[in-house]
Amino acid sequence: MKTLHLQYRGKESVNNTISALRKENKITQEELAEAVGVTRQTIISLENGKYNASLQLAHKIAVYFGKTIEQIFLFDME
Repeated sequence: MKTLHLQYRGKESVNNTISALRKENKITQEELAEAVGVTRQTIISLENGKYNASLQLAHKIAVYFGKTIEQIFLFDME
């Protein structure tokens, strides 16, 4: 059986809706950080696009807001 390996050579960026969801639900960065087990600085970095969440953190944030990872983290492959 052959295995097919796909390699993406373009630039990949990840945007997210964390800030909008927080504001919509009247949740502070500190409250979200505490709920998902990270620092407020991590939430700030996520919202500013300076940090990409691990799969585990993305899952925790999605569960917290009752959404799927794909609804929160928007992948843009150029």
